[in-house]
Amino acid sequence: MNRSMRYACMRRALLLTAWSGPCRVTTQSARTDTFASMSKPPSADSPFWKVVHAATRLNVALFRASGGRVGGRIGGAPVLLLHHIGRRSGKARTTPLLYLDDKPNLVVVASKGGTDTHPAWFHNLTGMDSTEIELPGRGRRRVRPRVAESAERDALWPRLVELYEPYADYATYTNRRIPVVILTPV
Repeated sequence: MNRSMRYACMRRALLLTAWSGPCRVTTQSARTDTFASMSKPPSADSPFWKVVHAATRLNVALFRASGGRVGGRIGGAPVLLLHHIGRRSGKARTTPLLYLDDKPNLVVVASKGGTDTHPAWFHNLTGMDSTEIELPGRGRRRVRPRVAESAERDALWPRLVELYEPYADYATYTNRRIPVVILTPV
């Protein structure tokens, strides 16, 4: 595996989308960014997720240290840092997520790479009236989260897949309907 392939695999891990095994890098025709193709994600109890959580912490640190210049875009898609409080632990958490700018709202996807369980941040967020996000170079912003209803989700989904093509694959990996969350400015 050459250096650019390793870099592409590492970038994917930073967004909770890399899977165990070798990554094969392809180039999208409309973009110059690389994406690693993958097989179905490991189960939620796989030790792989510990590695992903470590990579997530690294992404948050790099994002903050660079003002979003590093870790603020993955695969051509913009990244935000979502702040949330653990439902059971009560601990403050920060999760990097791809987002779609749907002015004035921002839209995120609770895919967890197509696993059969929702990501923890989604459960935490649904119990909150409002939260904060960090955007590259723009600081913190207060938002009110809500899960997109059926028709709204259906209208947003093609735009989200255009932003990040693996979402289409993730939807085929699981029986759950992957939630789309709208973050409305407060």
